[in-house]
Amino acid sequence: MLNNKGFDLWADDYDKSVGLSDEDETYPFAGYKNVLNKIYGSVLSHWGKVVLDIGFGTGTLTSKLYENGCEIYGQDFSSRMIELAYEKMPDAQLFQGDFSVGLANELKQNKYDSIIATYSLHHLTDKQKVDFLNMLMGLLKEDGCIYIGDVAFATRKDMEECKMQVGDEWDDEEIYFIFDEMKKHFPQMIFEQISHCAGVFYLRRQL
Repeated sequence: MLNNKGFDLWADDYDKSVGLSDEDETYPFAGYKNVLNKIYGSVLSHWGKVVLDIGFGTGTLTSKLYENGCEIYGQDFSSRMIELAYEKMPDAQLFQGDFSVGLANELKQNKYDSIIATYSLHHLTDKQKVDFLNMLMGLLKEDGCIYIGDVAFATRKDMEECKMQVGDEWDDEEIYFIFDEMKKHFPQMIFEQISHCAGVFYLRRQL
């Protein structure tokens, strides 16, 4: 698994490496742009524009939301990623830290219309995902929604089939979302498959 130094070293070439995988429609980033576009449109269609991004990277998605008037908050592991993101979003509220051990206290003081996490939560175990999403649910405004875009599958069988096709390129250190298993914890969760290895989850606050 990459540590924060690894993420710092990868930061400058991150967008390029992701783009190549997306264009080739190969694991793990096949469908990446479509995933981000889907979340982008969903967030902007919401009447509220206060957005929290978990693991925002270089700000590829959030910078577009920022340009469209969203108030951006975020947390990322890498100081270099944050530097690059600030160049695109100088007025954003960005914090460094490992979200697997918690959010910055400043971020916990707010309520958000949208909470987004793209290609970041696969570093959490399944139990950590459930606990983390339950915590995030408490930070949503009344009509808020969590949007997760990531390597994801409808069933474990679908994931195993993809793993066989990918072979040695498969990353065993990453723990991907399985919709029918997550839905047991969040019955209101909706999943949209975008590519053979990626999809978007919608998790609205239950009133």
